[in-house]
Amino acid sequence: QVELVESGGGLVQAGGSLRLSCAASGSIFSISGMGWYRRAPGKQRDLVALITSGGSTNYADSVKGRFTISRDNAKNMVTLQMNSPKPEDTAVYYCNVEGLRSTTMGRRGFSSWGQGTQVTVSS
Repeated sequence: QVELVESGGGLVQAGGSLRLSCAASGSIFSISGMGWYRRAPGKQRDLVALITSGGSTNYADSVKGRFTISRDNAKNMVTLQMNSPKPEDTAVYYCNVEGLRSTTMGRRGFSSWGQGTQVTVSS
């Protein structure tokens, strides 16, 4: 099993900053993609940002230039730095980690989700 623990959500004023972190633990052999998604009230879960094992990043158009995703491979951690958030960024944010885990049957692929952390941006 691979478990993800998120931290850093909360209430922030528009134009401020907030940092989300997600740490993966368990029988991890390797991690490939790490990402952040969000679900606003009444909407589907959408991609916010992705980062590959090589450090390539991809962002939703709505957050480009404001949010930055990074990863610490030694700690199996992914971080989302949210600068100049807007009220429309209010959502539950989820981290997602994909890779290979070690099992008694050998290596198996996994895709794990965090429990979600609420981010509320006030105007």
